[in-house]
Amino acid sequence: MSNHDNKVVSIEYELKDSKTGEILDSNIGKEPLEYIGGKGQIIPGLENEIAKMSVGDKADITVLAKDGYGEINPEAVQTLPKEQFAGIDLEVGMPLYGQGENGETVQVTVKSFDEQNVVVDFNHPLAGKDLVFTVSLNGVRDATQSEIESGVVGSSADSCGCGTGCAC
Repeated sequence: MSNHDNKVVSIEYELKDSKTGEILDSNIGKEPLEYIGGKGQIIPGLENEIAKMSVGDKADITVLAKDGYGEINPEAVQTLPKEQFAGIDLEVGMPLYGQGENGETVQVTVKSFDEQNVVVDFNHPLAGKDLVFTVSLNGVRDATQSEIESGVVGSSADSCGCGTGCAC
């Protein structure tokens, strides 16, 4: 079992809903996903299983909802006055982005609306779903001190953080 804490981990993945088999996300044939191990940058159920893999391994990893995006919280569904959505052409199922209590970006999904109210769901769109990731572990390397401090892969003290190392 390897430990990926403070390592830059590079993966290729395909994500499916374990019940329907529907492909929900994939980066196959695109840029690999890179994250710094131990920083909570990917869901814990996935990170814990990738940490057991070796470079070159490919595995199907099932992540239960509780270890992924959590169970559905019924209290996260709220009814808000429609005037808060002025100028937005609402559609059921559409994602909207707003600001949370601590200034963070939050995503909500429009569940329904009428002339007075809009029902929005603050649950993550993948909450309550058991997921299957097909993962290829492409690489693991030591993170630089700058990457560890910033939590951003490719960051350096000489760089603007754009990831190109251009020192712009």
